[in-house]
Amino acid sequence: MSDKRYETIVLGAGCFWCVEAVFQELEGVISVISGYTGGQQPNPTYKEVCSGTTGHNEVAKVTFDPAIISLADILNVFWATHDPTTLNRQGYDVGTQYRSGIYYTSDDQKEIAMQSKAEVAPKAWDGPIVTEILPLGDFYNAEDYHQNYYLLNPNYGYCRAIISPKLSKFRKQFKDRLKKKV
Repeated sequence: MSDKRYETIVLGAGCFWCVEAVFQELEGVISVISGYTGGQQPNPTYKEVCSGTTGHNEVAKVTFDPAIISLADILNVFWATHDPTTLNRQGYDVGTQYRSGIYYTSDDQKEIAMQSKAEVAPKAWDGPIVTEILPLGDFYNAEDYHQNYYLLNPNYGYCRAIISPKLSKFRKQFKDRLKKKV
């Protein structure tokens, strides 16, 4: 999306299905694309990323309208919806591909991310915050079957057991920031 009104930030917070499901419901978010970044191998596949050998992280590219929601508010949701104190792990998902990360696209985003990590995250979590904050390198879209995963597969076991409870908690905590149902 090249509309100059919008910004893009890439977030790693465990399984990209979870990250995508949360941010798709957030008011001001224009699109969310599941993908991979942070590795050495060009055009990795899901199977290759899951092997842990490519160096890539499962991430979601979040395009948002800063006139509706600020990056600081997006990061508040980011900190609240995953555990940034566990290195290379989110719940049962273990491996470097599940690391916590913020991949910025401008110096302003870097500054906001660093400030949020220093000031917001420690208020929500005990223990050191292990989230990496790096410039966005190459981003590769995940395969088509990973896009809109929760929306298309809400009854899949992982979705029911992991994503649904996460969404329920998110919806309660951020009810005033959800997209309006039409």
